[in-house]
Amino acid sequence: MAFMIRQTGKSLYQHLFRCTQCTRIGFSGQRRHYSSAYNAELYTTTKIDKNEPTFDKILIANRGEIACRVISTCKAMGIKTVAIHSDVDSDSLHVRLADEAVCVGPAPSAQSYLDMDAIMKAIQETGAQAVHPGYGFLSENNEFSRRLAEAGVQFIGPPEGAISAMGDKLMSKQIAKQAAVNIVPGFDGVVKDEDEAIGHAKDIGYPVMIKASAGGGGKGMRIAWNDDELREGFRLSTQEAASSFGDDRLLIEKFIDNPRHIEIQVLCDGHGNAVYLNERECSIQRRNQKVIEEAPSTFLDEKTRKAMGEQAVALAKAVKYQSAGTVEFLVDSKRNFYFLEMNTRLQVEHPITECITGIDLVHQMIRVAKGHPLSITQDDIGIDGWAVECRVYAEDPYKATFGLPSIGRLHKYSEPQHIPNVRVDSGITEGSEISIYYDPMISKLVTYGPTRQAALDTMKQALDSYIIRGVTHNISLLQDVLIHPRFIEGAITTNFLPEEYPDGFKGHQLTKQERLQLVSMASSILMKQSHKNRAFKNQTRIGCRESAPTCLGLIVTLDNQKISVQVQEIEDCYKVTMGDKTVTVSKNWSLGSDLLDLQVDNQSFSIQLISHDATGNLKIQFMGTSYALTIVPTEVAELESLMPEKKKPDVSKEVISPMPGKLFSLTVEVGQKVFEGQEVCIVEAMKMHNSLYAGRTGIVKAVHFGPSDSIGEGDIIIQLE
Repeated sequence: MAFMIRQTGKSLYQHLFRCTQCTRIGFSGQRRHYSSAYNAELYTTTKIDKNEPTFDKILIANRGEIACRVISTCKAMGIKTVAIHSDVDSDSLHVRLADEAVCVGPAPSAQSYLDMDAIMKAIQETGAQAVHPGYGFLSENNEFSRRLAEAGVQFIGPPEGAISAMGDKLMSKQIAKQAAVNIVPGFDGVVKDEDEAIGHAKDIGYPVMIKASAGGGGKGMRIAWNDDELREGFRLSTQEAASSFGDDRLLIEKFIDNPRHIEIQVLCDGHGNAVYLNERECSIQRRNQKVIEEAPSTFLDEKTRKAMGEQAVALAKAVKYQSAGTVEFLVDSKRNFYFLEMNTRLQVEHPITECITGIDLVHQMIRVAKGHPLSITQDDIGIDGWAVECRVYAEDPYKATFGLPSIGRLHKYSEPQHIPNVRVDSGITEGSEISIYYDPMISKLVTYGPTRQAALDTMKQALDSYIIRGVTHNISLLQDVLIHPRFIEGAITTNFLPEEYPDGFKGHQLTKQERLQLVSMASSILMKQSHKNRAFKNQTRIGCRESAPTCLGLIVTLDNQKISVQVQEIEDCYKVTMGDKTVTVSKNWSLGSDLLDLQVDNQSFSIQLISHDATGNLKIQFMGTSYALTIVPTEVAELESLMPEKKKPDVSKEVISPMPGKLFSLTVEVGQKVFEGQEVCIVEAMKMHNSLYAGRTGIVKAVHFGPSDSIGEGDIIIQLE
């Protein structure tokens, strides 16, 4: 095991939570001012008592943004920190931010971040008095909690008994029922096989939800609407559960159609005190994983909020809970709510609760673990403004069910700058690598405002200003959801994405006005480029007098549609004409900037010029979506129209991996006949199992990979004759 010590630089610390305005509206309606950058960036009003006894050194048993998040609070409290890391994470941000760092193994999680022996050795070597597990990995592992207790090391989380009780979905439902918490109808035992599953499903009534008993994070979960879907879902969920949790037990419960996913944050101490910190709306999901969250919910009234909060606290007290935890509910259209599960850890989306309550949850977790009572009561907790969180993932939202992982190195990375009320929780910097070994989340982008609309407006601006190059990302999907009328109205359910994008996400569909704006901006970019390199100096000026400013006649191709454009440079702007429409585009911007702030008819836009080559091919990120345009002078377009079209290759004979990952299983062999739509293999990526199917009927000609082989996006796995 390698051991090293690193000092934390101020500039790295400031990277953790980037907030460009150190004020927000307080409970009293008076504007608060902060002298501490930590408080400003964290959106918290929690006062840290430096005289209160605490730990000298804490080890963070996690990586990435959550490790950075915990380190930030520890620094504010004067606590030294120890980071653990795999060999591929040796230069990661959380390693550089910690006071000390220990390598605990190679890249695969099972051999590093899940290796309890290696982590226990790191604790012993560094003399850490406590461990914060973050979320994921060992955060809800009662065996890890037990081993820490035996070693005299404090686990910054709930007691082992609470983890065990709430980590088992079967036991948690039984405890919830005894605590008078509303539960979803279902079968409370372990389902043995597919036939038994079908029997229970018929008793409960379709649709049903198949769930891993020891699961979480959407893994090992499937919805079945009939017997065939149940058989397939049972098989895939069993495999995922075994792979992700080492426990393949499944349960079945009624799937509540058109539900909202609303959760309650709780805080409990070892002195019998427990409070709820209002709710978070988490209904925008894909593959049972959250994408956009907000606090509070547009749907709950005060009566329902109070009832849900009181039931959440009752459940926590039933298992003698201590620390921060989250009780998740499904809420139907009549505000009936049903217990889903309890996460005995810090949630990914905890920042939005911190924004609207002013309470630093990590600070409270550390205080409780040290034995202090909560410093707040239920009467202290209000709702101060609105907060929205977007999970920015390294994934392609156009593939599969709204996203398949993307890997690569971030050769350019810049978080939103100079925008008030923006918080970015990330664990990466420019040059960081997104690998196949860990979750593909790049950051949690959080915005705050006195109203929901203010928070949403800020979020849209922040997403437009977020520069991520080197991997594919999901900003296009996030932006499109935020401007969707149904989302703006707040009429959302967990079915929002499949209902609004039944054929998958295809990118933002431009309106006529938006198309006009995009083409005018692209044409202005080409005009500015022509001035820079004089590429068009010999082109004929169209419709302009000799004494007039430069004019260009262009043909712009967008979505296979050709548009005739005339661009004229006048004193302080570009005048762009398309048919009977004429707009003006500002010219006080530089082509060398990654982010271009332009005005079209005095309306402000932030766009990104992702690429631009000498043949007139441009790629522009506009309203979150990347659009490919081709712009050439009119004369060139006339000549190009005479060129023959290149035929597209036939890929129906190939089964191609849509993502990087590992070939989990293969169900065909060379010489075997397969039919169109038949499952031929399963690819595992980020612990999720994805079935791949034959695109046509044929005979298997070649199989290029075997089970457990690593594969890349675009690799041909199977070829048909």
